Amino acid sequence: MARPPRFDTPLLLDVAVRLAAESGPSGVTMSAVAAYAGAPSGSLYHRFAGRSALLAEVWLRTVEGFQEGYFAALKSSEDPRAAGRAASRYVVAWSRAHPDEATLLLYGARDFGQDDWSAEHLRRAEEGNRRVLTSVRELAEAVGASDAQDVERVSLALIDIPLSLIRRHLRGGTPLPPHAEALVEQCTDALLDRPADSPGRKPRMS
Repeated sequence: MARPPRFDTPLLLDVAVRLAAESGPSGVTMSAVAAYAGAPSGSLYHRFAGRSALLAEVWLRTVEGFQEGYFAALKSSEDPRAAGRAASRYVVAWSRAHPDEATLLLYGARDFGQDDWSAEHLRRAEEGNRRVLTSVRELAEAVGASDAQDVERVSLALIDIPLSLIRRHLRGGTPLPPHAEALVEQCTDALLDRPADSPGRKPRMS
């Protein structure tokens, strides 16, 4: 029975995530990951074609891991506002449980060399982005969003509000407070409350 490789891909990507959280994307190099893991350089080149492939996998594995739970939260209730609250709480709870990954996601795909990614890596990134946009639009329709301004309001509720709180604490080097989930849930719920009834519009007749 063959022994499992000592330096497998998940372990090397875990190391790369830690380096990205500590030093930013520039700190994620083939030699740095190999040295941190105590692995021979050949272990890296056996699994990744080069630094661009390593950066792409670090970014995509982190994003896809986050999105799996996020999409599940958005489908957790037939009540769209309840689902929206759950998704908002999930962003904070996931970041609390995965601080290195959350710090990594404060950057963008371009910071991780997106311009040099392979076609397959770009396809995976586009698919994830498409699913996020589709999910936001679907929830916006479910809460009665009627135009682009309302969809923007829902995006603010589901994405920008929780991320802004996380960004402030992670970049400030302070832990997320115990009330963070409750706070973003309250803000999200307020924004999802009849989003079409904004100032300057005719009120609904229902």
